[in-house]
Amino acid sequence: MHRYQLAAILAILSCSVQAAPAPTTIDLSADASRPAANDLARATVFAEATSVSPGESAKKVNALIAEAVGTAKSYSRVKVQTAATHTYPVYAKGGKIEAWRMRSEITLESMDTAALSELLGKLQANLGVSGMTLSPSPETRKKAESEATLEAISAFKARAKVVADALGKPYRIKHLSIGGQQYRPPTPMLRAAPMAAMEAAPMPIEAGESQITTSVSGQIELLE
Repeated sequence: MHRYQLAAILAILSCSVQAAPAPTTIDLSADASRPAANDLARATVFAEATSVSPGESAKKVNALIAEAVGTAKSYSRVKVQTAATHTYPVYAKGGKIEAWRMRSEITLESMDTAALSELLGKLQANLGVSGMTLSPSPETRKKAESEATLEAISAFKARAKVVADALGKPYRIKHLSIGGQQYRPPTPMLRAAPMAAMEAAPMPIEAGESQITTSVSGQIELLE
């Protein structure tokens, strides 16, 4: 008899548990942006020469690169590093090699845009500028991301409260995911060819800002 009573009680409890409504969950997201100064400039300059032999091309290019590195090292706030070097044949009609072209690059990096601008002006007397990017330094980006994260979390909580209040329910945050991205990529600048020595002048650099954005997404659970 007791076993039948126990089975009945368990059956009733099971039905009660199954009948309990599932909690209402709502997916939400929010984001916030903060400006970050493009305080880090990176530039690539190159030397290029064409001669009838690879050795002659290398001699000309290496001399230009050595001179450029020496000039760059006089700027203590500019980091200089030799980069890619390529040598390839120049073909005449009929597929015969008529010359050899060599190209060698130097990368320059600095948070002192005035110094980099002045240096590039000097180097452009003999070298070309193949590219430049302007972006926030790691420290500047991290600071902006932290500020944007706090704002995004506050925006998420405010949105969650608005939704919960509209439904007349208290809530709790079930889970939260934080991700960041930079809306605007580093600013590219056009390639510039070498200039005559008398025309060399500081290269204009307008750093500007990038927008650093942090996105927050998650789920809230309405409470009874």
